[in-house]
Amino acid sequence: MDPIIRIAGLSKTYDSGHQALKSVDLEIGRGEIFALLGPNGAGKTTLIGIVCGIVRPTEGKVTVDGHDIISGFRQTRGAIGLVPQELTTDAFETVWDTVSFSRGLFGKPRNPALIESLLKQLSLWDKRATKIKELSGGMKRRVMIAKALSHEPRILFLDEPSAGVDVELRRGMWDMVRQLRDQGVTIILTTHYIEEAQEMADRVGVISHGELILVEETQALMAKLGKRELTLKLAEPMTAIPPELAEWPLELRDDGNALLYAFDANAERTGIASLIKRLTDLGIGFKDLATRESSLEDIFVSLVHQEKAA
Repeated sequence: MDPIIRIAGLSKTYDSGHQALKSVDLEIGRGEIFALLGPNGAGKTTLIGIVCGIVRPTEGKVTVDGHDIISGFRQTRGAIGLVPQELTTDAFETVWDTVSFSRGLFGKPRNPALIESLLKQLSLWDKRATKIKELSGGMKRRVMIAKALSHEPRILFLDEPSAGVDVELRRGMWDMVRQLRDQGVTIILTTHYIEEAQEMADRVGVISHGELILVEETQALMAKLGKRELTLKLAEPMTAIPPELAEWPLELRDDGNALLYAFDANAERTGIASLIKRLTDLGIGFKDLATRESSLEDIFVSLVHQEKAA
């Protein structure tokens, strides 16, 4: 991996005494989509703010494309596009003017063709002469993305980009993210839509209480920690699991009308065949069965709970 962002020993303690980040180490590869997941207050936005030069770190070192974020601020900030959570666009400017102005802030020459392309990609072309204050929340979010891309950054931070955005626009947004990645842009995103991170991200990082507790390739994480669940809908409800079934980790669900069995799909023997045989031997009938693979959200919740309990 060719890292475009290197983070080493990064910590941030605010004047209030709150430690938002605790010695974070992370490298993000050039041209990858990296999803940063964590509960509210975990430190995601602080981490993004430091890399983007908005928040000053207490300790540690960050380089962006080989430049230190403090001594090489101009180079690093010019390489980054940021879509923050908060909508901060000037309410009285038109869509075209505010996106064009953002490009000029970075010393880039006028490029009407690029601005037109961005607005069309984000379904904003018909609104190009509309003032920001007249747009819906979802439309304003699109404008923020266009502004972040106006100076052709090599790195794009998307901090909860789908917040307040309808399903159709969200799909279009992620199609654009894929196109940007194909063009070599590095994408770092935070999202509450964990299924999107599962679908989109090459790697996932999980942050909790300011600590990066896991960084893993998405598919490898799913294979390593993902479980499958077998649900058996019983012909007759149970009040308790018989002791004869103790060797299988079973749970009663749905007021005793279903048995849940979690198993490792990659194991040589899943135990399903022997479980069904034992149920038959015991005269326990079932009307239906279904399997479900655990999602990235299941894994995320499990990891955060484990970290809290540690």
